Amino acid sequence: MVINMQSKTPLSRKLLVEALGAFILVLIGVGSIISASQLASGNGVVQLIGIAMAHGLALALAVTIAMGISGGHINPAVTIAFTIARRIKPGEALAYILAQLAGATTAALFLTLLVPSAFGAAAGWGVPVPAQSVGVMQAIGVEAVITFLLMLAVYATAVDPRAPRMAGFGIGIMLAIDILAFGPLTGAAANPARALGPEIAAANFSYWYVYWIGPVLGAIVAALLYENLILSDKRRA
Repeated sequence: MVINMQSKTPLSRKLLVEALGAFILVLIGVGSIISASQLASGNGVVQLIGIAMAHGLALALAVTIAMGISGGHINPAVTIAFTIARRIKPGEALAYILAQLAGATTAALFLTLLVPSAFGAAAGWGVPVPAQSVGVMQAIGVEAVITFLLMLAVYATAVDPRAPRMAGFGIGIMLAIDILAFGPLTGAAANPARALGPEIAAANFSYWYVYWIGPVLGAIVAALLYENLILSDKRRA
């Protein structure tokens, strides 16, 4: 189950799968953006669908792989929200976040070795940035809303004891929908690690704060809402 604080699994194994999950998400997600950028004659809607599905399926598989070991957070915003909700201890949460950032950064740097620099540069190395007409506060709001929805999916499919068990696929589907709806506005990262890894690889930190403030706020609000208004059983995993 997600956020199982009583798990006997060593912390080192939890951190390994959290890093691996973030690696998978960034490698496949950013790889899909780079590939789509090379389809010059491709339809923009088709490209968006492909990018959304790549991110969604990558996250679904990453969460499924990690769920039984670490809980499958794969996202610093999720981990921070679970910390606020007292579903993970602060020290362990910090270790999770560092592992997630390390995995995401490793994937982004690995792509710079795999992909011709011209291809990567054409896609901005997958760094999420707000569209030209989208203001900073609007971008933060978009990232907060889509991460709110993502966190609701986490609770509704993996935390709530009444929920049907869908492994990570309900969570991945929500991310895909987020990207389909709002990807053209902000890149729809909904995950600080998904943003920071490519930012480090591309040395582009222009809007780094957007992808921390928005997702963390959205995840916290969703966690508090679900904990206090939807869950009827306050037991901790």
